[in-house]
Amino acid sequence: MRGHLRVLENEAIHVFREVAAQFERPVLLFSGGKDSAVLVWLARKALHPAPVPFPLLHIDTGHNFPETIEFRDRFAADMGLELIVRSVQDTIDRGRVREEAGPEASRNALQTVTLLDAIRELSVDAALGGARRDEEKTRAKERFFSHRDRFGQWDPRKQRPELWNLYNGRMNRREHFRVFPLSNWTETDVWEYVRLEQVPLPPLYFAHEREVVERDGVILAWTPFIELGEGEEVRRERVRFRTIGDATCTGALRSVATSVEAIIAEVEGARVTERRGRADDRRSEAAMEDRKRGGYF
Repeated sequence: MRGHLRVLENEAIHVFREVAAQFERPVLLFSGGKDSAVLVWLARKALHPAPVPFPLLHIDTGHNFPETIEFRDRFAADMGLELIVRSVQDTIDRGRVREEAGPEASRNALQTVTLLDAIRELSVDAALGGARRDEEKTRAKERFFSHRDRFGQWDPRKQRPELWNLYNGRMNRREHFRVFPLSNWTETDVWEYVRLEQVPLPPLYFAHEREVVERDGVILAWTPFIELGEGEEVRRERVRFRTIGDATCTGALRSVATSVEAIIAEVEGARVTERRGRADDRRSEAAMEDRKRGGYF
C-alpha cells in the first residue's frame, strides 16, 4: 500500500475507533456503493478481532438498481453484519411525504424523511457515511464529526473545529452526528484501495451494455420508474456508473472500462466530479446544500 493510502486508512480507522468509544447507538449508512463498501472494510479492520458493533442501515427508495439490492444483501451476509432496511414507499404510504409526478420525478429527495424517521426510531446518535470532500462543493464544508440538531438539520456555520484529530461528540438530547471517515479520500484513492484490498463491488461500476435514455446531457438507465419525455427514446449503449443511487437520477457514462485498473485510468483522466452525472444535483445551483440543511446524507 502506497504511503498516502496508508495514512488515509489509519485516519479512517482512528475515526471508527472514536465513534465506537464516544457513541452508544451508531449505524453505518450503506447504499451498496463503492464508498460504503470501503467503509465496511475499514470498520472491520478498525475493530478486529472484535465484531463490528453497529448495524448497516439502508434507506431503500424502491427505485434502486436490482444489482444494488442483490449486492447489498450478499455483502452484508458475507461480512456477518446486521442489515436494517427502511423504505421510502412506507413513508409515502403513511402520508409523511408526497411522491413527485412527471418525467423528471424522483424519490431521491424523499429519502431524507425516511432517514430522519429511522434515526429517531432506532435512537441513533451517530450515522457513519461515505461522503468525501472532493465529491461536491457542499461536501467540502463537512467535518469528520458533523453535528445535526434535534430536527436533523445541518448548519455549516455551527460545525466544531477538529484540531489535532480531536473529535467532539458531545450533544444534547435528540441531536446526532453524521460521521465521514473518508472525508480526505479522493475517488482515485477509493479505487486504489479497492484494487489493493480486493473489496467486492456491484457490477454496475464496470462497463456493460444496457438500455438507456439521454436527458439534458445525463444518461439514465431505462427502468420502469422512468417516464419518457417528449422526443426521448430508449437505445442500447455500453456504459458504467461512477456513483450508485436511485435509478431515476443516477447518471451513467459511456465507457469500455471492465477492470479496476481501467477504471482508475479513466478516473484519473476525468475533468468533472463523479456527482456531475447526478440529475438531482442539477436541479438548482444549491441543490445539495439545501437537501443537506434539511437532513440529507
